[in-house]
Amino acid sequence: MSFFISDAWAEAAPAAGQDAGLMGFLPLIIIFVIFYFLLMRPQMKRAKEHRKMVEALGKNDEVVTSGGILGKVTDVEESIITVEIAEGVRVKVQKSAVSSILPKGTVKS
Repeated sequence: MSFFISDAWAEAAPAAGQDAGLMGFLPLIIIFVIFYFLLMRPQMKRAKEHRKMVEALGKNDEVVTSGGILGKVTDVEESIITVEIAEGVRVKVQKSAVSSILPKGTVKS
């Protein structure tokens, strides 16, 4: 059978230099830097802006929740707000569920 298939013989590996360790990690470092600037940093910036918006919520602000409910804030507590979505219909929502604050007069009562 050795006539059709040649035997494989292992060769000695070349000696690695001192710089090979750093050069081996260089692509990983570059990928991490690109990952940081393209994915992590913008996400942290958006989270910071959302946190500032939620802290600035006040009475009579018109908001949209993450579920798509439009309404006017009638009461603000520590972590929960009360949103009036129609006359006499009030819903309690977590502050973090507010996705955006609308300009005044958007929600018609």
